[in-house]
Amino acid sequence: MSEVQTLMDMGFPRERVEYALEVTSNKGVEPAMEWLLAHVDDPIPSRQGAGESPSPGAQPAAAVDSSAGAASSSTSGAGETSAPVAKSLKCDECGKVLRDHTEVEYHAARTGHSKFSESEEEKKALTEEEKKAQLALIEEKLKQKRIEREEREKTEALQREKNRIKSGKDMTEAKRRMEELEMKKIVEQRKREKDEEKAARDRVRAQIEADKAARKAREQKELGNTEPAPSVSSTTVSSPPAGVKSPPRDYTETRIQVRLQDGSTLQETFNVKEQLSAVRVFIQMKTGIESPFSLMTTFPRKLFAEDDYEKPLEVLGLVPSAVITMTKTPA
Repeated sequence: MSEVQTLMDMGFPRERVEYALEVTSNKGVEPAMEWLLAHVDDPIPSRQGAGESPSPGAQPAAAVDSSAGAASSSTSGAGETSAPVAKSLKCDECGKVLRDHTEVEYHAARTGHSKFSESEEEKKALTEEEKKAQLALIEEKLKQKRIEREEREKTEALQREKNRIKSGKDMTEAKRRMEELEMKKIVEQRKREKDEEKAARDRVRAQIEADKAARKAREQKELGNTEPAPSVSSTTVSSPPAGVKSPPRDYTETRIQVRLQDGSTLQETFNVKEQLSAVRVFIQMKTGIESPFSLMTTFPRKLFAEDDYEKPLEVLGLVPSAVITMTKTPA
């Protein structure tokens, strides 16, 4: 809202508002309002020579002027009888007394009234009490506008803070989802590798069984061409020699327990074909540690070198289970 409109809303005519702002060098509403209250009864210079086009609200005033001219002409033709002097203008719809045409225009624009007439009643100047009451009312309106502006600024600041917090939460949630997706990809890749290794083992076992069946078929064919041996001898051949050890068990997975530097532990099952570097990646994913560190075993005591991280777990003897300790990288 402009300064002119603000002062007009307080009840001052537009012409006096514009003149007050001009006198106070357009320093704002308060200096202009103080000048208006201090010069309520002072006349202001006329601006009729500025060539301004009449506003739509001036139509009632023009009608009043024409009626006043007609009245004066009829009065002059009547003889020496003097016409009553119009000291103000009056709204025929609400009865409000107006000082000049500027107040008529403002009243018509504000209320929508269009019927005005001249009046012999003189609009009285404001008394000191009325000036004080109007000043108090204007100050109250300014105070209310200031409070509303402060409340609006406070609400906008609160909304900006909420948007900032929401943006931070969205970033945290996006980071968490990204970490979950990365972990899911690693788990799926490990599962896929395990499935491929299992399929490869199944193919090897199937090939071994096929070789055994083929060898057995050949042996039976050869035995069919020769004389059968005594039953005692066959029993002796079928039984394994004494003192022969059974073949070692073929492990496919190993359980690794990791002791961290703060004393806590992590545990995970890995494929025996996976490299030791997979254990290091697992520790980094779980703890978020980015600084370099080393791994070692206690029994037997061994600090793994860089080339050990490229070796499978079964080659390093970490099968079927092992305890690995996390330690600082030696300088």
